Amino acid sequence: MLTGCAATKAERPATGVASIDVRRAPVSSQAMNDIAAAYVTLSLEIGTHEDGYIDAYYGPADVKAAAEAAPRDKAALLAATRALAARLELAVRRRSDPMERRRAAFLRAQLRAAETRLLMMQGTHFAFADEAERLFGVRPVLKPLASYDGDLIQVEALAPGDGPLAARVEAYLDHFIIPKDRLRQTLDAAIARCRGRSMAHIPMPEGESFRLEFVTGKSWSGYNYYQGGYHSLIQANTDLPIPLSHALTLGCHEGYPGHHLLNMKLEEQLVNGRGWAEYSIYPLYSPQSLIAEGSASYGVDLAFPGASRADTERDILMPIAEITTPSDDRYWQLLKAIDALSGARLTIAQQYLDGAIDRAAAVALTQKYLLMSPGRADRSVRFTEQYRSYVINYGLGEAMVRGYVERGNPDRDEMWRRMAKIIGEPTLPADLLRR
Repeated sequence: MLTGCAATKAERPATGVASIDVRRAPVSSQAMNDIAAAYVTLSLEIGTHEDGYIDAYYGPADVKAAAEAAPRDKAALLAATRALAARLELAVRRRSDPMERRRAAFLRAQLRAAETRLLMMQGTHFAFADEAERLFGVRPVLKPLASYDGDLIQVEALAPGDGPLAARVEAYLDHFIIPKDRLRQTLDAAIARCRGRSMAHIPMPEGESFRLEFVTGKSWSGYNYYQGGYHSLIQANTDLPIPLSHALTLGCHEGYPGHHLLNMKLEEQLVNGRGWAEYSIYPLYSPQSLIAEGSASYGVDLAFPGASRADTERDILMPIAEITTPSDDRYWQLLKAIDALSGARLTIAQQYLDGAIDRAAAVALTQKYLLMSPGRADRSVRFTEQYRSYVINYGLGEAMVRGYVERGNPDRDEMWRRMAKIIGEPTLPADLLRR
């Protein structure tokens, strides 16, 4: 299932407005604060040239209104982005505080991504790997599709029946579709359990909340629109039937410890706690997205390790959804085998976007390697067409977050402590590779 955290301007709900009270924040360099303010205005102006460029903004309303009232053209914004990056380099030379240097590194990476996206808006085409590195801060090295053939054999052994493998898998998994009249109860229960497990390790801001909404006509299956003020709108796409396995995935990815919790901790600790205005805005095509999607994708395994996910689905969610509980573990074994194929999605995206295959081949390969129905395969390719190299933020981002959190075989408390560090401090993809 695809999960996204991007939105077009037309479909983004009105954000809550929260002014930044720097009086409660530690004293920071005025030069850095000025650069941060310029970065926010710059990002808002870029957002007027591309729907969905700004995924969330909850800073002062007058800043947004002024930026959108008379935005500079793309060429002027490109020059301004480069000038601000040069100004940042001068300011950071005089900073010795480690946290301030991490702040500067974040802004440097965000400005490089903004420069890249502006070039793309003006017609520059980058190869998939170059685009991903410039936008999201990591260069993907992807496996060839043939390397997943062994994983397909594992799935073959678990999928009952005869005929094409994708059809057999879909026919079996159709027994575990959440009925439409049980969707809200099932997803509410799943999100509540994701929240409870996360709250046991990471404190939540007082008054935090979300609203769950069902929508249609999207290229993604689930979405979080962060509103500011510790509130989110979580949407679930009902264009296609929602499988039970998606319940905890959506709850953890879009909610806890995923997008909702990450955005809350950034607002609580960096915007309100330190007065860092740059975190009141989230440009989608930036290294922020690898951290956001990677931590959200890993969140379900962190919250439900080992057999606890299957136990929760079997003992709690299936009865709520009125799905017959299977007599053996084949269902969960099959899901695990299918998950081993997920990296193929990135290779297919790279081949398609680099022109090595056409759309029909991309859909066919998605059906084969991701074991999707024609409708789900088409939606997967539509997502790639819309968001391009953004797809690396899921599988590759998850692998990088997992590697950081689980390095050295830590205990559960330490794993959650590391997760809290990722989502509550200035974190870049490169930071996940450091010991």
